[in-house]
Amino acid sequence: MRIAISSNKPDLEARVGSRLGTSKYLMIIDLRTMAVEAVPYPGGSGQGGGGIQAVVLAISKKVDTVLTGYCSPTAEKYLSANGIEILTGVSGTVAEVVQQYKTGDLQRRMGVVRKSESGGAKIDRRTLFLALKNSSNQFINLLPILVGVVLLIGLFNAFASKELLSYLFTGNRALDTLWGACFGSIFTGNPINSYIIGGGLLEYGVGLCAVTALIIAWVTVGLAQLPAEISALGSKFALIRNGISFALSIAIAFATVGILNFITG
Repeated sequence: MRIAISSNKPDLEARVGSRLGTSKYLMIIDLRTMAVEAVPYPGGSGQGGGGIQAVVLAISKKVDTVLTGYCSPTAEKYLSANGIEILTGVSGTVAEVVQQYKTGDLQRRMGVVRKSESGGAKIDRRTLFLALKNSSNQFINLLPILVGVVLLIGLFNAFASKELLSYLFTGNRALDTLWGACFGSIFTGNPINSYIIGGGLLEYGVGLCAVTALIIAWVTVGLAQLPAEISALGSKFALIRNGISFALSIAIAFATVGILNFITG
């Protein structure tokens, strides 16, 4: 059993590092032989990526558990993916933490049950709390989208009259599909909103090909975000990508409707 403890000094009497990514050493302790190895890494140099360097170091040293004050979610994910247990909120000297870990006091205080004590199961209250917290955050992030969908339905029914749509979409499949791709390219928002608008257009008699082109262009072409895309990726790439996406939205719309008509007979 090998554990790694973050520390700013290569000494058992040093205090546990408050952050894995900014500590200067990993104290590697073999609990069977009590051999100690102080492994330096440039976590405390102020440069970025200290947490990932600590992860790589822990994996290379084949430790079973990492103990530290704080570990970023990204570093924790990679440690867990490699079968390494991570315990945070640890404080005190390295020697104290080693002793607490050996006796199981540290695990019990953090709500971790060893496999030998639980018949192969391990209950981590902190993990359960984080799972509940992540679920709550996902719902909170989704709530504005749900509210926006409800409002969008009302706005569409209020402003998109059947007469207006009949004027824009004349029943000419090619022209209507072009219009659908144009509207999809101009509008911006969550992709879910495109389904709301598409459903409303179908109810008002707009062709499926035009609606399909609108939905595809909505999620692949972004004229509203074009300045930001040009700034980040360059004008040539942004213009070519949007142009190809616009053309493909029309082609895919025709192909989709054609395949659907063939299947349904």
